[in-house]
Amino acid sequence: MATMADVARRAGVSVATVSHVLNDTRPVLPHTRQAVLDAVDALGYTPNTLARSLVTSRTRSIGLAVSAISNPYFTEILQGVESAALEAGYSLLIADPHDDPRHERKVVQLLHERRVDGMIVAASADPGDLVGYLRRHAVPTVFLDRLVDASAPEDVSPGEGAGAASVLGGPRFDQVCAEGTAPTALLVAHLAELGHRRIALVAGLPGLSTTSERVSGYREGLAAAGLAYDGRLLVSGNSESAGAERATSALLALADPPTALVTANNAMTIGALRALRRHGRSVPDDIALCCFDDFAWADLFSPRLTAIAQPSRELGAQAVRVLLDRLAEPDRPVRTLRLPCTFVHRTSCGCPEEPGPAGAGGPTAPSTLSEKGTAT
Repeated sequence: MATMADVARRAGVSVATVSHVLNDTRPVLPHTRQAVLDAVDALGYTPNTLARSLVTSRTRSIGLAVSAISNPYFTEILQGVESAALEAGYSLLIADPHDDPRHERKVVQLLHERRVDGMIVAASADPGDLVGYLRRHAVPTVFLDRLVDASAPEDVSPGEGAGAASVLGGPRFDQVCAEGTAPTALLVAHLAELGHRRIALVAGLPGLSTTSERVSGYREGLAAAGLAYDGRLLVSGNSESAGAERATSALLALADPPTALVTANNAMTIGALRALRRHGRSVPDDIALCCFDDFAWADLFSPRLTAIAQPSRELGAQAVRVLLDRLAEPDRPVRTLRLPCTFVHRTSCGCPEEPGPAGAGGPTAPSTLSEKGTAT
């Protein structure tokens, strides 16, 4: 088996130079770098990552804890994380916390025990135990998609002993998410412009920042359109298809049901469509529909779904970049990055189909939302 010394001899350089090339720890002249890489290929040299981690205290691995990996939205986030990690020379360890606060604490601890250099986590609605663990152990962490208030006292787990209070002064965390409030307000405003006065929202799991922001956007959109808020039109689908199906059925059973519906994620869109079909309601003839989260087959529905598209792959990639910045500079200021969403205008809202290919103009043309929520 070839060693680093063998590579150095074949390339005509020092072992230190080989190390700098393989670990990207110091700039090396292009021709020298290529000579080392050619020697690596010729000898079939494989770096001993375990030995390197013992020397550097780094494993060049990232832990990713994301629930519902089968969800297309999180699948695309995973692809963004994996691509950015691989580009930076990091491997990925993945766990599914199942949106269960007790389980997420366990899986994050298991990832930490496997000596990952840092963590990317989509937290549950009650992440107190999780945050307490991460702070006590000073784990470099980026919270992804769902914002976490890491400053509240309840972040400390009960029963942790006299030293638990000390974590309140511990590290805060970087966060990466998409805009949620303004895009939801835009969907409501669009439906109001089409003449709808009873617009309902099927909201996500209570306690998630994404749910809170989309509910806020819903109420802001109503207020901007001069529409009164009716609490009966705000229902929870618990971020999953079955919950949204039940919630939509409850809306349709109202004495004065909504004429338009906004669903707050892609799984709930599917559940809402099931309920509408079961009750014999046609979209958009009987009820208009707009959804938060675009997905690959949204354009194949009849009618085609008007949606807010999140930059899911870029969210994943940005989370990796932010984490790597934190690893390189542990004392840098904490950041919360919010990425803009895109309004994809199709026909489920009740707008007519216009001729021409998708993206050529009219209802099919996507527009990017700035941080202030205006379409550009």
